[in-house]
Amino acid sequence: MKVKECYINITNLRFHAYHGVLPQERLTGNDYLLTLHICYDFSEALISDDVRHTLNYAEVYQIVSEEMKHSCNLLEKVAGNIGSHLIQVFPLIQAIDLQITKVNPPMGADCKGAGVEVHLINDKSGV
Repeated sequence: MKVKECYINITNLRFHAYHGVLPQERLTGNDYLLTLHICYDFSEALISDDVRHTLNYAEVYQIVSEEMKHSCNLLEKVAGNIGSHLIQVFPLIQAIDLQITKVNPPMGADCKGAGVEVHLINDKSGV
């Protein structure tokens, strides 16, 4: 058996954070959903059953949680901070698809949320 690509998925992490341009958003905060689709070669773990051969998603969550505590005006900046931090700590990450949704955006619309999605490539991964 050959492995073509491997992904770690962490779906709909929930946070209450204080991102936004409006002063009220910085004061009361908002609820956010965050989803990660991380390209990471864990082919060794398919055989070894050893967490050292994969990306530990509990450690990924800790980094994401830490970054969500740092208030930013834009979700674009939050996404960039999370991606940079993950790649810095886990240099074997090849790519990250990251989606952040503000659940109740203050824009006067009836919607499930508004947010950003970005595809980041680790230009130092050698892949």
